[in-house]
Amino acid sequence: MKIIPVTAALVFPSNSILAQGGTSGLRISSIRVYAVNVTARTNWIMVQLQTNQGITGLGEASLGRRTFLPEISEFFELIRDRSPFAIAQFRQQGFAQVIAGDRVRATAFSVIEQALWDICGKALGIPVYQFFGAKLHHSLPMYANINRATIERTPEGFAASAIAAVEDGFQALKAAPFDGFPELDAPAQEVARATDLGIASVYAMRNAVGSDIAIKIDAHSFFDVDLAIEVANQLEGAALSWYEEPVAPTLLEETVIIKNGIPQVIAGGEFLFGRNGFRDLCVRQAVDIIMPDIKHCGGAQELFLIATMAESFGVAVSPHNPSGPVSTAASVSMCAAMPNFEILEFQWGEADWRGELLNPAERISDGMLSVSDAPGWGIALNPTELERHLI
Repeated sequence: MKIIPVTAALVFPSNSILAQGGTSGLRISSIRVYAVNVTARTNWIMVQLQTNQGITGLGEASLGRRTFLPEISEFFELIRDRSPFAIAQFRQQGFAQVIAGDRVRATAFSVIEQALWDICGKALGIPVYQFFGAKLHHSLPMYANINRATIERTPEGFAASAIAAVEDGFQALKAAPFDGFPELDAPAQEVARATDLGIASVYAMRNAVGSDIAIKIDAHSFFDVDLAIEVANQLEGAALSWYEEPVAPTLLEETVIIKNGIPQVIAGGEFLFGRNGFRDLCVRQAVDIIMPDIKHCGGAQELFLIATMAESFGVAVSPHNPSGPVSTAASVSMCAAMPNFEILEFQWGEADWRGELLNPAERISDGMLSVSDAPGWGIALNPTELERHLI
């Protein structure tokens, strides 16, 4: 797969392709992959499927600092020269090739699925959310993930980022002040210092922004049960909005013990794949909020099916999305139709040009993002801005 510059802006077929004789001849013809340099910590991988009739579809496969996922080629071969509407067949074949726990393959599968839905929406002249029901939300609340933008990993550094995000209009924010936590078998004094620093950073944020701003903390699974409960108790005065993944969500029994032993709302599941990956969390109600990521959980349809399953157990959904603007646009469209949607993550402060990477540009106002009624995800890549940041 060769990275080729985008040359077309956002153009939808007049009155949809149905007015031109139907979709029976529409076929996937090629793929383009774009790697975008964001920061020293982040790259974005964006995929564009192309059809024989000029309709394109976008998806995002960002995964840390990676610039390419070879596995994307394998999943593309499942849909080459096929109708983009053959999503059920692709899902059936692709699911069988995603090994549990293989995040890279899960991401490669998910990005192709995202792009197929974008094409289908554009071909029919409808936003993707209409495939999954009515639009229940016209705009979505976002929380600012300030973690990557916080270079100074001190209470003062976290407080400064928190203030800046609130000044940008966000009423909710998230940080991971325990990043870099030592192994639990490290000397006790080292573990205690890291624990104290993380707790101090949380209280610094709370003191900086006041009591009306929601603060969410991601522990990135650094703790065991005892430490998770101890930290939660010490953070009770910070009035957290949620406490995320103090241990890995695959540790079901440990997660249940923690949930039952702390006063905070608990969230998790950012890298789990498919309904099977989330089923036990929902059945056992081990978390209050699940966090499927459209880039990793199996794509758009699987995200919606996971949310539907969660709703039957009274579990809310807040999609994981420390991502680029393509993933955000796709997540917004899917969240629009979710009755148990809570709030969507936004990667704040990494790149002041991120909104311009899309046509139309991404615009967040007072911590809210409007749901587009344009076909597909409602976006195209902006070729001029894209060229500036390609790797």
